[in-house]
Amino acid sequence: RRKALEKIFPMQKNDFVEIFTLMKELPVTIRLLDPPLHEFLPKKEELKELADMLGKDISHIRSRSLQLEEQNPMLGHRGCRLGVTFPEIYEMQVKSIFESSLEVSKNINIEIKPEIMIPLIISEKEFIYFKKLVENTALIIKEKYGVIPKYLLGTMVELPRAALNAKSIASHADFFSFGTNDLTQTTFGISRDDCAKFLP
Repeated sequence: RRKALEKIFPMQKNDFVEIFTLMKELPVTIRLLDPPLHEFLPKKEELKELADMLGKDISHIRSRSLQLEEQNPMLGHRGCRLGVTFPEIYEMQVKSIFESSLEVSKNINIEIKPEIMIPLIISEKEFIYFKKLVENTALIIKEKYGVIPKYLLGTMVELPRAALNAKSIASHADFFSFGTNDLTQTTFGISRDDCAKFLP
């Protein structure tokens, strides 16, 4: 996994360099990866190409792909849970955010202060886990560059449990955002896209 992420890192960093350069001193909130994992699993025709790229046997890639499939990918292994299972993904993203913000700050002589959002938090314990991950990544950046960019770390309240735990989570977070789509779906059991047909 780390080998594959090393290949993705330059692309991710370049994306952030472009965003920060365009936005200049305006605030930029970056929500860390929150895909249903199945969206990133290789399709049958891509298995051989991925196996060759990673230097692995195709049967290994096929087996791993089957292990990662989910019955209901929108509920479960996404958001920060993905970051717990595969912390190297979030480490790579945070590293690319920090490196690109330092690079752009130097190039355009404006202090870039990224806002990092941890997705799908439900508890204080989860937030603390990711706060430490971000702080540890910041220390790696400081070793390399001698400085850490100023940043804010927050989360999106998008599940009922996060709303109920908001006070304890807030004691560690710099900001909150609210994910009304997931909050609506998981509180009422309805989709905002479809409920106009029957809710009135």
